[in-house]
Amino acid sequence: MTMRAGRPTVRTLQPSLIRKLSNSAIGKTDVIPLWFGEPDKPTPEFIRQAAKDAIDEGQTFYQPNLGIVELRDALAEYQNGLYDTAFTVENIGVTPSGMTALAIALQCVVEEGSAVVVPSPVWPNLPAAAEILGGKIIRVSLRPRCGAWRLDLDELFDTCPANTGALLINSPNNPTGWMLEDEEQLKIIDFCRERDIWLIADEVYSRIVYDRDRAPSFADKVTEEDKYLIVNSFSKSWAMTGWRLGWLTAPKSLIDTLESISEFNFSCIFAPTQIAGITALREGESFVRASMARYRAARDMVADRFAELPRVTLPLPSAAFYAFFSVEGVTDSYAFAERVLHECGVGLAPGAAFGPQGEGYLRLCFAAEPPLLDRALTQMCSLLA
Repeated sequence: MTMRAGRPTVRTLQPSLIRKLSNSAIGKTDVIPLWFGEPDKPTPEFIRQAAKDAIDEGQTFYQPNLGIVELRDALAEYQNGLYDTAFTVENIGVTPSGMTALAIALQCVVEEGSAVVVPSPVWPNLPAAAEILGGKIIRVSLRPRCGAWRLDLDELFDTCPANTGALLINSPNNPTGWMLEDEEQLKIIDFCRERDIWLIADEVYSRIVYDRDRAPSFADKVTEEDKYLIVNSFSKSWAMTGWRLGWLTAPKSLIDTLESISEFNFSCIFAPTQIAGITALREGESFVRASMARYRAARDMVADRFAELPRVTLPLPSAAFYAFFSVEGVTDSYAFAERVLHECGVGLAPGAAFGPQGEGYLRLCFAAEPPLLDRALTQMCSLLA
């Protein structure tokens, strides 16, 4: 057996269970892939065309570390319109993906050995990015209550040890669809101020929410004196997962630090990608709203079909595009996901991929066309019944 190389912290990182399962199905053309978190539709043509035009114009040179001013300005304008805030380009850093934004944010604030407190289950890349830097992950359980996932704020605050360096909060949440409300966010900010803790908020699903136009955000509650970094991405709202384009919103006092870290991590982002982002922000609102209507119908379809299966329990997601459900008697989510794959031809993500709090659950991405979802649900019916 080949020994894994690298630092001890890196050697002990666990491979993605979602990738492991999906890799086992490479070459199987009849599998319905509902394991990855991305829309099934390609990026809208008007966004693609903007990038093509920029390439044809020869915009293929190095760009500023923090992103071109036009995109940073468009991002500030976009957020100000959503949240009635007053951000400027000096609050915005553009990154090659939301994942990179998260890694950059953590590099800014996480010290070796400091605690990073994370509500969980959660997308595995979030805690892993902190672990790579030597942070000590402490998970606080999200729990299903009254048909929805909840976070006990008292438990969250009591769990934070004296050496807590950051609260890392993904709301709306992947995989559960849980979402903080405004009053909860205010309490979290007050706690971070009192304890002098950095708040890192992953809000990449902020536009995929089912009872309002956008999810509650920390953006309209923080001040320039607060210690915060808000992570966002173009991937989900504008169907741009493969483009790898994200951004950070931060206090102006941090912008020079972000610029330096960006230089030493990725230097800059391809100009046509950034121009596509500007076009998405300024012309893509109708696409976002149409997508939300589609995802709402898909969520309701999945919920209705699961309600017919007595062994299945689905806390209804408030946001994001995932059904995170349990099946009575299932304790090994990876083994059961393998059964679903091989016996039903449907690819689901095992709940164990999202931390110990996710074991016993499975995640189904319903950002797909109704006929495909209907076929997947029909094929799984006998195994889930």
